[in-house]
Amino acid sequence: MKKLFGVITAMTTPFDSEHRVDYEAIKEQVEFLISKGVNCLYPCGTTGEMYFLSDEERERIAETVVRQAAKRVTVFIHTGAMSLDSVIRLSRHAYKIGADGIGVVTPSYFGCSDEVLFRYYVEICGALPDDFSVYTYVIPQLAKNDISVSLMEKIAGACPQVVGVKYSSPDFRRISQYLTVRDGDFSVVVGADDFFFPALVMGCDGTVSGCSGPMPEAFVAVYKYFLKGDYDRARRAQFITNQHCQFLKYGGDLSIFKNILTLRGVPGGAVRRPLLDLSAAEVADLKIQLDKFLMNNDVVFQKRREAN
Repeated sequence: MKKLFGVITAMTTPFDSEHRVDYEAIKEQVEFLISKGVNCLYPCGTTGEMYFLSDEERERIAETVVRQAAKRVTVFIHTGAMSLDSVIRLSRHAYKIGADGIGVVTPSYFGCSDEVLFRYYVEICGALPDDFSVYTYVIPQLAKNDISVSLMEKIAGACPQVVGVKYSSPDFRRISQYLTVRDGDFSVVVGADDFFFPALVMGCDGTVSGCSGPMPEAFVAVYKYFLKGDYDRARRAQFITNQHCQFLKYGGDLSIFKNILTLRGVPGGAVRRPLLDLSAAEVADLKIQLDKFLMNNDVVFQKRREAN
């Protein structure tokens, strides 16, 4: 069964001036990310403004990414949603269009017992073929609900599709414990970008990274050097990713992500309301900061293309 690995870019969703999804811009983003060497694409997640999208929009985004990627990289679709019916609909659709697998965040907003969480994933997986890969997605600081190691073991035991977890809380102890699920045959990918290299050393498979979207080069360098066993260079590349995560405010303002893409020659588009886009003055300041950042880190960053 397919698994996530390496640099797994959580894609942004570009919107036009009328706040409609810009599907042509999504195609350009796919090409940009593949050209930079990322390993996997992960649309329609937190970075993709998932809760601001309709099911129909999410299905078309998934189709666009899968079709444009054309099997050149692994594509997992995030299908978590506020209603279970939507999760099942989106998950079945992802399988139908040929995605390599899905990620499903825990239920959000309402606190759920372990039994509720267990039945949630059992019902989702029961609607899918046994050989279609599923990652649970645990981000308790935003979704409110957590999956303990013992509960993860129970879910993995009941659901053959569950091959791993995307864990987005900076808790190394929990990460190491997840690695023991299913006698160690369980994929763990982290969501804390500054943990990428340490997580790889621990035995994790990669990082699902929003920050790698507008600036993937340093993340790609971390993974490349790790695979070569050049841990010193991997560590130094990780320091650069840490700096650029700070520069990107760790995804706290998605308009920064999108404007950097645009400044690098890829149409990033707007954010969707109620989120706010950067002002013209803020974009001008961002351009100055970006030029300085790329110049200071030209070992891993290629010269950007000027926007027209």
